Amino acid sequence: MKSRLALLALTTALTLPAVAMARPVTLGGVLASYGGDGAYLAVYVTDAQGALIQTLWVAGGRSKYYKHLSDWVAAGGGAIDGVTGASVGAGRSFSVTVELADALLDAGYVLHVDSAVEDMRDSPSEIALPLTTDAAGQAAKGRRYISDFRFDL
Repeated sequence: MKSRLALLALTTALTLPAVAMARPVTLGGVLASYGGDGAYLAVYVTDAQGALIQTLWVAGGRSKYYKHLSDWVAAGGGAIDGVTGASVGAGRSFSVTVELADALLDAGYVLHVDSAVEDMRDSPSEIALPLTTDAAGQAAKGRRYISDFRFDL
C-alpha cells in the first residue's frame, strides 16, 4: 500500500508541472477581400534557424493542397500536430485557441503564418512575428491575403 501511495505521489509530482507549463493562446485575424476561393493557412513556430518546432493550426481540409504552404513544409511541416479547421474565405475572420508551451515565449522563437489560395499565388511566411510577450496582442499586416493577424496570451 505504501509503495502505491509513493508511486501515485511521484507520478502526480511529475505530471502537474508539465500541465502548468502550457498556456492557451488565441490566434485570430481577418483575410483581405482578394476575390478568390478560401485560403489555406498554416500557423507554426520555428526556431531562429527556421526549423519547425510546432504546428499550431492548419486551416483547409484537403491535405493535397498543404504543399502550397511551402515555408511550413520546408521547415518540416506537412504532418499535423496542432488543431485543424476549414479554409477561411476572403474577407472573413478566424479565431482559434491552441495550447503553447511557456518555454517558447521570449526565447527566440518565431510565429509564422503561410497562406495559399487555389488558382492564386502562394504566400509563404506571409507573417513572421517574434513569439514574445511584447508582440502578443499587436496587430500585424500580411503581405497578400491576411489583412490583420494577432496572437493573444
